[in-house]
Amino acid sequence: MIITFISQCEKKALSRTRRVLDAFANRIGDNAWQTVITEEGLLAVKKLLRQTATKNTAVACHRVKTRTRSELQWIVGNRSKFNSQGIVPVNWTKKDVFMDILTMKPKQDEFYANTKLQLLAEHLFAVGYVSQQLFKSVVNNDENNNLANVAFLAGCLHDIGKIDPEFQKWAKKKKQKDTDEDGQHIDGGSFSFEKHPRHNEISLLLFNIFESQSDGLNPHQKEALQHVIYWHHAKPFRKNDDFTGSQKTYEYLLKNIGVEQFTILLSNVIKIIKSIQQIVTRYNLINISLEKFCSWDTEKHSGDIEDIIRYNPNGNYYPAFKVYSEIEANNFDKLKGKINKNAQHNLLRACVISADRLVSSLTAMDLRDLIQEQRLDEVLLEKQEIISDLKSHIADGIGKFPHSERSQKQSEVAQELAKVPDIAVLAGAAGCGKTKIALEWAKLTNAQQIIWICPRVQICQGIFQELTDTYLTDANVEIFTGEFKFTNKWDNQTNEESYFSGDVVVTTIDQILGSITTHTNVNSLLPFVNAHVIFDEYHEYIGMDIFNLLFAELVANKNMRVENDKRILLVSATPHYSYLTDILGVKNLDKDVIEMPSFNNSHYQIQFIEYDEANKLESPLYQKYDNSTFVICNTAKTAQLSFLYQKDAENSLLFHSKYKRSDKKYLFNEAYESFKRDGTHKYDILRAGPIVQASLNISCDHMISEMSTPENILQRLGRLDRFGKNSVVNTLQIAITDGIKRGKQTGTSAKFLSSLKGLQSTKAWYEYLTDKLGDRVFKLPELYSLYKDFYLSSHKQAIQQDLEDAIKSSIMLLGKKVTEPTKVIKNKTENKKPRISKNSLRGDNRFVQMAKLYVNDYKNPQFVNEYAYQFPVSENEEFDNLTESIAIIQGGSNEQKNSSKDLLAHMFKKHHNITGEKKTFSDNVLLNLARDPESPIYLSYIPDHLDKVGGDTSRHSEAIYYAVCDKQPIGTIFYKTILTLTNHKMEE
Repeated sequence: MIITFISQCEKKALSRTRRVLDAFANRIGDNAWQTVITEEGLLAVKKLLRQTATKNTAVACHRVKTRTRSELQWIVGNRSKFNSQGIVPVNWTKKDVFMDILTMKPKQDEFYANTKLQLLAEHLFAVGYVSQQLFKSVVNNDENNNLANVAFLAGCLHDIGKIDPEFQKWAKKKKQKDTDEDGQHIDGGSFSFEKHPRHNEISLLLFNIFESQSDGLNPHQKEALQHVIYWHHAKPFRKNDDFTGSQKTYEYLLKNIGVEQFTILLSNVIKIIKSIQQIVTRYNLINISLEKFCSWDTEKHSGDIEDIIRYNPNGNYYPAFKVYSEIEANNFDKLKGKINKNAQHNLLRACVISADRLVSSLTAMDLRDLIQEQRLDEVLLEKQEIISDLKSHIADGIGKFPHSERSQKQSEVAQELAKVPDIAVLAGAAGCGKTKIALEWAKLTNAQQIIWICPRVQICQGIFQELTDTYLTDANVEIFTGEFKFTNKWDNQTNEESYFSGDVVVTTIDQILGSITTHTNVNSLLPFVNAHVIFDEYHEYIGMDIFNLLFAELVANKNMRVENDKRILLVSATPHYSYLTDILGVKNLDKDVIEMPSFNNSHYQIQFIEYDEANKLESPLYQKYDNSTFVICNTAKTAQLSFLYQKDAENSLLFHSKYKRSDKKYLFNEAYESFKRDGTHKYDILRAGPIVQASLNISCDHMISEMSTPENILQRLGRLDRFGKNSVVNTLQIAITDGIKRGKQTGTSAKFLSSLKGLQSTKAWYEYLTDKLGDRVFKLPELYSLYKDFYLSSHKQAIQQDLEDAIKSSIMLLGKKVTEPTKVIKNKTENKKPRISKNSLRGDNRFVQMAKLYVNDYKNPQFVNEYAYQFPVSENEEFDNLTESIAIIQGGSNEQKNSSKDLLAHMFKKHHNITGEKKTFSDNVLLNLARDPESPIYLSYIPDHLDKVGGDTSRHSEAIYYAVCDKQPIGTIFYKTILTLTNHKMEE
């Protein structure tokens, strides 16, 4: 390919960059180079430039596509030297250009909300009004009118802190500029956020000062107002954060502006409140009065301001983002109250932030006109409900199926679900057609858009495939995950401006939770509450830290809608009845949980086979099988080892979650095409982790499973003769250890289940099945009936214990503030590479790189001189990357960390000698850099690189490799784990 390099380097960086580029390309100008080069060569250039880069480095790389068009590949160094296309600006000025000169000039006696010179009173009223209308439109429930009033008040008070004289000076001096998604703040100088309170902190301080005069508000409303006022902006990251509460805000503010200015500030607040009330009166809002709720007056203070703040119970600390207590893990009634409270805070906050962004996008003149002419509802036009042809598309898709007894029953179940006034729950046996029923429910409830939410990407893939292949061939079906963003077909990439616009959007819960855990995506909560939402396989959230509570908050948000229009459906073959009643508050299991019976008349039998983990090769999981068999393990590691052990004796496929992106997509398609109804039967055996147990419409004739929770066992059984074709008895063989039987954390299997908060319920499930079924043959309806009875049996205490442990673990993590929206103030860039959030909900992971390991003969693994994936040549291409948890990278977490297993420390010692780069200050620097896919942590090195630091002796004993064989990729695995197949020892 033909490449052009453009340099805008300065000072010493100019000569360093020229030396690198001169070695690879022909100089065609003082600051330009061109050459024909391979992808490997271009990656080498980029790597060398990055090694020598300083703040004065700026190099853009363009690929010549045609005679008239080139395409930016990447930029190294200072991106501000180029625009987003890598083009160098030839002229610039700091002076006002004629077309940019404002017709409005700031007045010294006015108060402004932003640099657009919107009057503060008008801005506050408009945000309050729009917030209230947004709340009413998405909830559509008169029972929540009190909360609608809170939305109005929160909007009217959210920016009252901008009365701060320093903010006013800053706003009046600033030139017109776009408003950042996090609003406008003093972003530099003596009064930056490091030394001066932000306006939301001042707003909260003012509310706390006048709280005692807010007679029209009850304690619950006051708490909601304090939450929204403070959290309508993300918490700024301060190096030395001394801003802990309103008392500190007061101290810093008094120090910066003085007592006299603060007294004037309080008087000005009253003037602004009265100005807002005058607008309320002119706008003819007869149902709300700002003075009724906030009759503030500086003369009513009975004491010193400092005393008022000091003795205010909310003065010492800012409101917590999530309000939970460990005590509530043992008191689910109180927990449900906290879930509802947090859900209300989520929605109120979303309404205020969305309204703030809409109003702030207007010019000052437009805002004034809309208020004077009482046309603020026009701001809401883009938020109106979507009108689509989804109902007709669903009708066409369902109409393709024959009018059988099964189809008739599916329609009856859908009609019953549509009549449920509250949260509707579909409990359908595996293979009963839950997808079809869910679509028919959406049609009957007049859905204009469906958001189909899944716990894992692999389930999204299965649903997307099923919808596009079978049900909705003419509708716009969109898959939206971190890895996949396609519409209708796997090769049809969705344009960024079209994200979340499909008739049906299939996504993971991670994407939705961003609306209640971040500031950036908070406005997406409103379309979520308004749309028809299907939570597929929701039972998986119950054992997931944090997810079990945040999912409950999302359900509570939907439950705020008017009765008979909740627009929510929970779908699972295994509903976990305790969670439904104790956490989600489902009132009547018999009426709200609608069951779809199985039409599968096949016969089944369960056999428990005990094995000794010390001799794992004798386990049923490691034996040879044939004739359409699934071997499902609880971990990817067991699936990998059993596949390698029997690879040459079986026609098998290995599928789990420890693959790079491209391999995961390829192997999913291989599994689906081979084992779907009327599939290719390309493979006889599927060895897999738990990744295949839910929402994959595939089937087998024989199944071996590692013992797991009741939900997992039933989900896995749903892949055994899923389509009811076998005339012989289908046997599910379950491999179980003595530790699981006794409910003791002895052995890796029992410890693993304990980590999932499922050991006690698994033990109880084993005892229950042994007692009720033994070795006798049964049909699926009987087993599902037993599953429901299990939750009402004497084993309920064990289920309750696991549920309490799961909730307690989530509350502890939330107490560490991992979900708080935090903003790090830094320079903006156009770089859109995926990055790992500092508050990831699925654990603290980092991007990693590793060498390949050829394991065609597991007894003699061969080290390959190649890494698992190559970095993309262009920044427009996706990274085919891998991630791993910090606990694995560092050999444990916290007090359990084992320094001899620390791969990060090994990289810190060796990496700079391998690459020739400057050694980093500490291994924590490497850990932080690894949030970017271009700076991964190396968990192993290729032989050529090891030769630079001592050869094979420098290979870490705990190194992780990307294993491959002649049949397929094996995925990420410890080198020592593969050796256990040879020495037959169980790895702890």
